[in-house]
Amino acid sequence: MMLAERLRRLPIAARMLLSALVLVVLVLPAAGALLSWNFREAVNTAFNERLESLLNVVIAGVSYDVRQNALVTNRQLGDSRFDRVFSGWYWQVSDEGERVLTSRSLWDQRLAVSRESGMTFRTVTGPRDKQLRVLERDIRLPNLEDLLHVQVAADLGEVEAQIARFQTLLWLSLATLGGLLIVLIGLQIRWGLAPLRRVEQSLKAVEQGRQPSVETDLPKELARLAGAINTVLDRDQRLIERGRTAAGNLAHALKTPVAVLGTLAERLPEEQQVAMRAELKRLDEAVRHHLARASAAGPVALGAEQEVATVLEPVIEGIRRLAGRRNLVFQSDLQQGLQVRIDAQDLQEIAGNLLENAINWAESCVKLAGVIEGGWLVLSVSDDGPGMSPDTRQEALSRGGRLDESRSGSGLGLAIVTELALLHGGELRLDNSPEGGLRAEVVLPMTQLRSRL
Repeated sequence: MMLAERLRRLPIAARMLLSALVLVVLVLPAAGALLSWNFREAVNTAFNERLESLLNVVIAGVSYDVRQNALVTNRQLGDSRFDRVFSGWYWQVSDEGERVLTSRSLWDQRLAVSRESGMTFRTVTGPRDKQLRVLERDIRLPNLEDLLHVQVAADLGEVEAQIARFQTLLWLSLATLGGLLIVLIGLQIRWGLAPLRRVEQSLKAVEQGRQPSVETDLPKELARLAGAINTVLDRDQRLIERGRTAAGNLAHALKTPVAVLGTLAERLPEEQQVAMRAELKRLDEAVRHHLARASAAGPVALGAEQEVATVLEPVIEGIRRLAGRRNLVFQSDLQQGLQVRIDAQDLQEIAGNLLENAINWAESCVKLAGVIEGGWLVLSVSDDGPGMSPDTRQEALSRGGRLDESRSGSGLGLAIVTELALLHGGELRLDNSPEGGLRAEVVLPMTQLRSRL
């Protein structure tokens, strides 16, 4: 199962290259074996035909000398190897008696005679233990009653050496051909999959906000795919835009009825006012929470890069004025040139909620900082308020968690920041600040940021 799982997840290029490799490994050896067999058969056939030709020459040249009562030959085979002692090339003519005529190469050795009739090939061990192929047949001479046995033998080592040389050259050639085929197939796969890489790069560009849609200048099949992707992206962006617009409209539409109900509640008896105000408060907090989640449902543009200082400038100015009215010192220390791939509205929502929470709890000062640490963007807000114990930090991150009912606000700020941070692949962390109060840090992963420094 593990192997099947891995094979299913193999990249397309690896699949195609692996299939080509399997094809080369299977086909080339089979082709090599077939070529080797055909060459061996051709060499053996040519060798046998040559022996047959030499045998006919020996037969044509042998005769019986009646006066000497001996076998003689009047023809030369035209091959010096028959004259060189133990060269591996021999011929022999013999009868059933003592008459024997041999080539000089046999010297004092003799070839074993077969009792088979007709022309036959066989392999024997000759002088110096060499493997010989022997062609032999029986003949009769006109002036000799005895049957003569004519033999021609040649060293098989030459045939085997020729076959071995061919096989070495063949397998070297096939190995080289296989390597070239793999390289060429790899180049072909790379060229063939180039449009897919362009689609991937185009999708990354869309994700990073560098272009609004996937390019469609592609082969026909991929152009249709890119068009379908663009259609989906366009529809999703319209839906997100419509959802945010609807959330804003709903927020404005609910503000007036809730305010009217609050006013009407003041006319009720005291006991009913308490119950009515409690329910209106729950209604207001629930509406604000879900509307905030709807407005933070994701960026309209996929991951457009934002200049942090530029996006947060209006938020910082508003908080600076608010801090001045409350006699608080506000400090902003954002690293210059810092860019983050996040929706501007979401970044403002994160910073605004953290700063608003710090302003509500600070005694004398609030500090905003933005830096890169170890490939992460860290946006931190700290104050010198009462801070939080470890047990109360989790409560503060929950939906609508309130630490002090006497303070203003719905208590949804930190919960909204948590959801926005998670939406963009980060997290919200709470800790004690150096000023003695609370430090809230939003950390976004490296894939979400880029610094020009």
